[in-house]
Amino acid sequence: MRNFWNFLLIGVSNGLVYSLVALGIVLIYRSTRVINFALAAMAMFSTFIAASLIDRNVPYFVAFVAAMVFGFLLGAATERFVMRPVESKSPLNAVIVAIGLLIFLEAMAGVIWGAKLRNFPSHFSLIGLKIGGARLAISNFDLFIVTVVVVLLLALLVLFRYTKLGLMMRASAFAPEVARLLGVRVGRMLTLGWGLACAAGAVAGLLAAPKVFLFPNNMDGVLIFGFTAAIIGGLDSPVGALVGGLLTGVALSFIGGYLGSDLENVGAFVILVVVLMARPEGIFSSMSARRV
Repeated sequence: MRNFWNFLLIGVSNGLVYSLVALGIVLIYRSTRVINFALAAMAMFSTFIAASLIDRNVPYFVAFVAAMVFGFLLGAATERFVMRPVESKSPLNAVIVAIGLLIFLEAMAGVIWGAKLRNFPSHFSLIGLKIGGARLAISNFDLFIVTVVVVLLLALLVLFRYTKLGLMMRASAFAPEVARLLGVRVGRMLTLGWGLACAAGAVAGLLAAPKVFLFPNNMDGVLIFGFTAAIIGGLDSPVGALVGGLLTGVALSFIGGYLGSDLENVGAFVILVVVLMARPEGIFSSMSARRV
């Protein structure tokens, strides 16, 4: 029974990281209908920026914020100068550009920082908490993950639900032509959306790196799990991204714990196939409602 609860706690911690990746995918897809496969590389690159700052004795939290800002600027620049020229053409063009950007950023990271595995400081202990005579599978760093993700999600909720800027961003995503008629600068809103999505991805990279180490391809597996989470929740639902990430994290934790970690990727594939067969639009998707 103790293993069950430990696997559950591990799944929740990992699932929150997958939720951030899924949220980054959702924020971009709901406004441009593009799957940003380069999100993993953007997160990785931002994490390397933080690691470089920490190596130069910059405080951890200053480097953390700097990586978020870099992720935001990288996402905004990508939308403005890389994706916008192809967004009016075939959707396949945008997918190819995103994959090309993924390969380019990972190659550049290898050139700049090398391809060897390196540790990334967690600032908080990775050793499981001890309660009584039992040691749990959740650590101070896992509690930090929960805190960061909850704060970030609440901030985005306030932005989108209770601010004029959030209203303009939602209008630009769901009815861009109407938004333009009302005077909304849709292009700027899309750029801002890409920036926020990639900032969320940067946070996911910072939270994942202490557990998966840091190297140019370290976020590829996390992207797969995050994409699975986004499909489960619905590609246009931020709430679905959170729920899908938690479901994916817990399911994979139980698969890895009881059947072996080698089967986690297979488990993610099986979950993805089952969801696509049973409810291809996702649990929380509003796509069917929007067609009506």
